[in-house]
Amino acid sequence: MSQSAEISVVGEACNGLEAYELCIRLRPDVVLMDMRMSEYDGGYGTQKIKQSFSDIRVLVLTTFDDKETVDKAVASGADGYILKEMDSSQIISSIKAVAEGVAVFSRNIFRTVIKAPVQSADFSLTDREMDILRLICDGFSNSEISSKLFLAEGTVRNNISRMLEKLNLKDRTQLAVFAIKNNIIQEE
Repeated sequence: MSQSAEISVVGEACNGLEAYELCIRLRPDVVLMDMRMSEYDGGYGTQKIKQSFSDIRVLVLTTFDDKETVDKAVASGADGYILKEMDSSQIISSIKAVAEGVAVFSRNIFRTVIKAPVQSADFSLTDREMDILRLICDGFSNSEISSKLFLAEGTVRNNISRMLEKLNLKDRTQLAVFAIKNNIIQEE
């Protein structure tokens, strides 16, 4: 991966347990986590990190795009999931986005995640909510969405909160996955 002046590597671990232990000592902003490792895998490490440090973001960076591995990462609390085959500039952009609180998932990962809808299709979103949902799926932050739609950032946050409540979801990542699974937002 090419260097970025804004990103510093502060440690390396061989498995999920070591990654967790390094987080205790180093308190990084973002952890790049592989999923398949000997002894303690990335799912274990991600879960331990997210349980203990809600402010540390975990971005899965792996070669595995099978449904079981993706589901395990999401269930463990990963803030994003990208593949090592990505261009290094895309990986750096993904790290920066996750550090700012934006969930990042490669488009091809959505193909892996798609399965039966998570709830019935009798939901109704307003046109504004649909616009915000599209921009969430494109990886935009609340401030970027507010700028694009000429709305106050608080209005964007309120709309997202309303969508989460309406759809019984927990976070932006679940919103994006929900949109793809239910064909609300079409993949390119």
